[in-house]
Amino acid sequence: MLPRAVCEAALTALLLFLIVSSVRWLVGPGPAPAARPAVLGCVVGTLLALFMLSPPGRCSGGHLNPAVTLALWRLGAFPGREVVPYAVAQLAGSVLGVWCAGLVWGPAVGRPPVRHASVRADPAWGDAAVLVAEAGVLAGSTLMLGVLLASPGGRRVLPYAVGLATALVIGVLGPLSGGSANPARQFGPALLAGDAGRLWVYVLGPVLGALLGAWLAGRAGLRRAGR
Repeated sequence: MLPRAVCEAALTALLLFLIVSSVRWLVGPGPAPAARPAVLGCVVGTLLALFMLSPPGRCSGGHLNPAVTLALWRLGAFPGREVVPYAVAQLAGSVLGVWCAGLVWGPAVGRPPVRHASVRADPAWGDAAVLVAEAGVLAGSTLMLGVLLASPGGRRVLPYAVGLATALVIGVLGPLSGGSANPARQFGPALLAGDAGRLWVYVLGPVLGALLGAWLAGRAGLRRAGR
């Protein structure tokens, strides 16, 4: 288990480092503000697919998301005893990646508008709306995982499906709810930016969505025997 958890931590750290780096440059001169969520979505979606296909990703499964790890356990595709070690590794990797980005890019990473790439919802979106959006995204993603894992050849297209879904979530929901859909995505940025007041929403929402999606998958006959 230890090598797999280390792979999860390293990949999550690299993902967050590259997300912060991307945000660092996207908020400067370049794409129009309206295009930035779509550009960031394409970048993150592509990175996720590549990481899942990489040797470390094949070793660990390339979850990079505690809610996905939880969902796979509830779908019967991941051992329950490894859920907590994976989640700890992913959250630690999130903090490490953001911290490294600050070392590389300097104080500008911590100042507005970058703020360590901490996501923020539109002011019109309250906690309840963000919670529902985050939960809905993970419920849908969990159902997608259940369908692909139950389909012949589904595992081969899984990295591309996850990458595409992530790109769409960030592109569409980024300007609204923040489009995190991953507790590890917000954990490190929020802590280092001193923006943890709403962190509970971005952690609880995906977790509830993963559990709901796995329950729905079970009702649809997509859930395997627990591990």
